[in-house]
Amino acid sequence: SLGRTAGPGSQQPELDEDEAAYCRRWGAQHAGARELAALYSPGKRFQEWCCVVLCFSLIAHNLVHLLLLARWEHTPLVMLGVVAGALIADFLSGLVHWGADTWGSVELPIVGKAFIRPFREHHIDPTAITHSHFTDGQAVRARLVVAPPCDHSMALCAPPSPCPAEALEPQYPWECFVFCLIIFGTFTNQIHKWSHTYFGLPRWVTLLQDWHIILPRKHHRIHHVSPHETYFCITTGWLNYPLEKIGFWRRLEDLIQGLTGEKPRADDMKWAQKIK
Repeated sequence: SLGRTAGPGSQQPELDEDEAAYCRRWGAQHAGARELAALYSPGKRFQEWCCVVLCFSLIAHNLVHLLLLARWEHTPLVMLGVVAGALIADFLSGLVHWGADTWGSVELPIVGKAFIRPFREHHIDPTAITHSHFTDGQAVRARLVVAPPCDHSMALCAPPSPCPAEALEPQYPWECFVFCLIIFGTFTNQIHKWSHTYFGLPRWVTLLQDWHIILPRKHHRIHHVSPHETYFCITTGWLNYPLEKIGFWRRLEDLIQGLTGEKPRADDMKWAQKIK
């Protein structure tokens, strides 16, 4: 495929007529992309705003409480918690991404249009995510992670003793781990959006990508080679290579297909093949 032949440092190859026709099938003018984009409703936008505002308010509240309770002696365990939070968020992003890419259908009640639709559209029109409003990307994650920051707020505000500092002292590193997991999980879609943005990114974002602290652009290109069957982790991307090396996703797909008879990515390929 075209995506596998062009190296990182190579120039853009000239396309013959067949290749040019193939490339024109993808993007905003693709029949499937237009149909999927039309399913986005004003009601969904309102729901997204509510989820994002609630989620970010809780995160800000929790951050203030954690900063007020910080101690220097917590530093080593807090750093370990940050790394652990990033790793687990990366795995969970891959699990959700793999599940939505591989199984289900846009026609499913409730979850089809609200959750699976954006994944189908993204494979047909990968750059659409770069033109979307901030809430478009964040709301999917906000809906999934709004419960943990709410529970986290209750833990920080209602410790089992009258003195919050004393009550939270033993579990402070754990609370920092939970907070970092929530942060990485919440911002996964924004990180994913940056991995598709090649112009106008802030310098600090490109540095984080170059240092592979967040998902790099070149790294994520591997996933977008059809049939989109690998490199699903989109928070940091740290786990993509080891999971691919052990065939984690392929083994999981074989297991589910053997149990249910469902073919992986059948709905995804259906939308990709739409021509009118």
